[in-house]
Amino acid sequence: MTTPSPAQPASTSPPVTLDVAEGVATVTFARPEAMNSLDVATKELLLETLRHVADDTDVRCVVLTGSGRSFCVGQDLKEHVQLLQEDAEQLWRTVAEHYNPVVELIVTMDKPVVAALNGVAAGAGAAFALAADLRYAAGSAGLNLAFTAIALSCDSGTSWSLPRLVGPARAKELLYFPRTIPAEEALEMGLVTEVVPDDELGARVDEVARQLAQGPTRAYGAVRRAIAFSSSHSLADSLDLEDEFMRRTGVSADHRAAVQAFLDKERPTFTGR
Repeated sequence: MTTPSPAQPASTSPPVTLDVAEGVATVTFARPEAMNSLDVATKELLLETLRHVADDTDVRCVVLTGSGRSFCVGQDLKEHVQLLQEDAEQLWRTVAEHYNPVVELIVTMDKPVVAALNGVAAGAGAAFALAADLRYAAGSAGLNLAFTAIALSCDSGTSWSLPRLVGPARAKELLYFPRTIPAEEALEMGLVTEVVPDDELGARVDEVARQLAQGPTRAYGAVRRAIAFSSSHSLADSLDLEDEFMRRTGVSADHRAAVQAFLDKERPTFTGR
């Protein structure tokens, strides 16, 4: 059942919606008339929704997608111009208050996050997609690191995620000379996981998300956090964290179930616990 996100009045049309089914939480940008651009209301509701699904133990996989022709084109420039004239300081506070915590949740929540790129992802929208574990793109989709096109630095974790996917030199090129990178080229670069025909995107992402939601959620959470940690820490520190996470997952119900299933020559059934 599709519902407004937490604390959103049912009588309004929320800019972000949440649908939870069979362990999969689908978070959808729902401003198609504005190409799912990010005004203050959208950013606040997105952050609230991601906090909710991160804390919900019944949610075992999160899908982030858009409605209409776009995934998310980043900052709402109409609102941006207005705030630049009225309260410029609020524009820069939004990085710390909205963009940073959104990306941190996407990267660190203890469950897999999948981005379903139904259309163009630009600016912070592209950064949100890059922060996900997996990115499935419709054939008509594309990514644009548009920050310098409006004389701004990159934000929303782009400086962290983009070089890890394509390397520092290519990251600088894409940021210095922003353009919309077609889905197939993005696949060749390693920016997306898979490209599928537009009319098959929903089914393909649903298949992947349900498979992840039926898997060992704690193990997935440990793996994603260990990989993030190791990219900026020494081998010794990374080994210590692996040891800690191995101890945590080793006492999980899912690990015991998997071992018993192996002994019984059966497929394990995971509960995420």
